[in-house]
Amino acid sequence: MKKFELGIGMFGDLALDEATNKYADAGQKLQEILSEIQLADQLGLDVFALGEHHRPDYAVSSPEMVLSAAAALTQNIKLMSAVTVLSSAEPVKVYQDFSTLDLISNGRAEIGVGRGSFTESFPLLGYDLNDYHELFEEKLGLLLKINNQENVTWRGRLRAPMIDQTVYPRAVNNGKLPIWIAVGGTPESVHRAARLGLPLIVAIIGGMPKQFQPLMDYYKKEYLRFGHDPEAMQIGIHTHTFVSEDPEVVEGYFKNYASQMDRIGRTRGWSPYTKMQYDGGRSREGALFIGNSEEVAEKINAVKEMFGLTRFIGHMDVGAPNHDLMMQSIELFATKVRERL
Repeated sequence: MKKFELGIGMFGDLALDEATNKYADAGQKLQEILSEIQLADQLGLDVFALGEHHRPDYAVSSPEMVLSAAAALTQNIKLMSAVTVLSSAEPVKVYQDFSTLDLISNGRAEIGVGRGSFTESFPLLGYDLNDYHELFEEKLGLLLKINNQENVTWRGRLRAPMIDQTVYPRAVNNGKLPIWIAVGGTPESVHRAARLGLPLIVAIIGGMPKQFQPLMDYYKKEYLRFGHDPEAMQIGIHTHTFVSEDPEVVEGYFKNYASQMDRIGRTRGWSPYTKMQYDGGRSREGALFIGNSEEVAEKINAVKEMFGLTRFIGHMDVGAPNHDLMMQSIELFATKVRERL
């Protein structure tokens, strides 16, 4: 029986001071994240996942840098990007950064790659959004080739070719890093992961988890159709999570959550986030894993059975709850929630 892995994800959300209209200090946030990863490791959580953004309201633009700092402070927890925006990254450098992290951490590095629902990195790093789909397909092919063989010969349309070159340093496990495909729910992305035989992690940030059942079934069917080993199949979800035994804290977290949803929503044409949406998301069928330890554990058990999950990542810093509440949430997640799974 495959081990079920429980982990925490973050983006490094920065709180906005409405009086000054300034975001919290990124340096302080990074120090807090490192303390939070340390606690997660000490309490025996399996994975810590960190996302990449290039905006003023997030502290982390380079997950591998923060994860490398965390590697020196931790012993066992896997250190994963969620996600590396591969479309606007250089695959050689991605492999080098994560293989270096892997060596520092004694084999605990993982890469979660995605196309990115935030597109700020494309103009910032000199990429054309018109190439959004082709960039990911091409760069993923190159990254997998680098990961799977030492001497690489590769040609594509959007990058110069590689001719019999080797990328150093090589990762711990015969040069191979675990690479997950992170998707937001498009069948094309799910099919790609299945075709390549790569682990799948699905971001579920709205609606109801059961709406994703057809995609999960599609992945399993296609994974087997392409002849991959069913024993190697890994499926995870990454969803907004927060744990407190204090009902007032759970109610009060609405303000943090709504402020971040509205900040993002203003750039995407979303309506203002409402308390009704929050309460609906927190309901038994909703996609917000926010509540006391019993409520959160019950929902995790439900999706674990529904999808056949091997990994659950609770994304815990939406709206920048304060550090003390984050530490309490992590402790409850790693103890009281876990013991019910």
